[in-house]
Amino acid sequence: MTAAALAPNAYRIAFEDLVRERAGRETAWLTTMRQAALDRFLAGGFPTTRDEEWRHTSVAAIAKAEFVRAEPVPCPAIRPQVQKRLGFGGAFTGWEIVFVDGRYCSDLSSLAEIEDVHILRLADVLRRAPERLTPFLSKIADGPQESPFTSLNTAFFEDGALVEIAAGATPGAAIHLIYYSTGAGAGKPSVSHPRTLIVAHRGSQATVVETYAGPEGAAYFTNAVTEVVVETGASLDHYKLDRESHAGHHVGTLSARLERDSRLADCAVLVGGGIVRNDVEVRFAGEGGECTLNGLMVSGGDQVHDAHTVIDHAVPHCTSRELYKGILNGRSRGVFKGRVVVQKNAQKTDAQQTNKNLLLSREALVHSTPQLQILADDVRCKHGSTTGQLDAQALFYLRSRGIGEAEARRLLTYAFASDVVSRIQVAPIRVALETFLFDQLPSAPQESAA
Repeated sequence: MTAAALAPNAYRIAFEDLVRERAGRETAWLTTMRQAALDRFLAGGFPTTRDEEWRHTSVAAIAKAEFVRAEPVPCPAIRPQVQKRLGFGGAFTGWEIVFVDGRYCSDLSSLAEIEDVHILRLADVLRRAPERLTPFLSKIADGPQESPFTSLNTAFFEDGALVEIAAGATPGAAIHLIYYSTGAGAGKPSVSHPRTLIVAHRGSQATVVETYAGPEGAAYFTNAVTEVVVETGASLDHYKLDRESHAGHHVGTLSARLERDSRLADCAVLVGGGIVRNDVEVRFAGEGGECTLNGLMVSGGDQVHDAHTVIDHAVPHCTSRELYKGILNGRSRGVFKGRVVVQKNAQKTDAQQTNKNLLLSREALVHSTPQLQILADDVRCKHGSTTGQLDAQALFYLRSRGIGEAEARRLLTYAFASDVVSRIQVAPIRVALETFLFDQLPSAPQESAA
């Protein structure tokens, strides 16, 4: 048998160990939910390039690896490492919740359960008040079309964050969830399955940032799922930063449900990781909703960044805007597949989708597939995709004014990226990301040794 064929059996054994460990500590509905998710995963296994949704991205490196739960790491020892990696230290003034290798880090976190804002460990809520989660948990992300990785997360997640904003609340500070992986797996690559649930109740407004990171060179796999509910009249700004180790892999899913007159703005910035897959699924469940999806993928070397988005206009009078950009160097691979679905009764839909890619080397490659699936007739929808290199005239203009070629290339590349980065409204995170990008963006093509 191949390593890929052995993987499902290894996950079955790991699940049985998890069930024994948690016997008597979990409610029956959660155990049943986990078992059903594992059965779905085992029925299909890991996706391959023969699957349409994965045909440009091979996850063989994940499927064949033997991942283990990370060894516990003292939280205080991680603080300097986390701050150095993320780059904004004490500049962030909102709530910060830190998980290290999937385990809550109390020394680095500030949980809150005040009148209007509830930021809690998912494990605590599942133990003390699971009925609080039953209307939402596994109701948004899981389903017949779910990814095998979502099923795997549902079967194995141990902890994560619950962010609940009370009706009408408008907390002024942002909420920052940090999922940090060390790769400390007793000689083997480690795995964690973070789970996040965000509920913005009626008329509330909030900003939530999720950061995934790890020390450069650490080998691990992060399999994350975030479920979002934006109730009637509520507004949520959501940001995702991927600063994973280039030796690590990341698969993440954001699934959101938008109710009447609600608003969701999501911005994903992917710069780390070896294999990175980011799925965003948004469903309009009430009229008058607004959705904005922005994304930036910056890859080099042998990195693979894959962004799949689905916006489901299931009801009339909703608006969506989408802008994803990619910057690729070396032998990296990029994938963008964005699908906007306008259901038969979703009249007066207004949807725009744009994907732009910048190739900095001859060996970089991107697959761009914007899609519109329109079943209604009274709509305004358009999409577009462009892929190219740096503008030769703009490069000549900068050089004619005394700017060296390397610096000119860096400036033009940064300008391409800044269109997305400038939309981040959390200042410490935006500034740190701008600094990182300007320092890391290549000033010359990365060509292979061959």
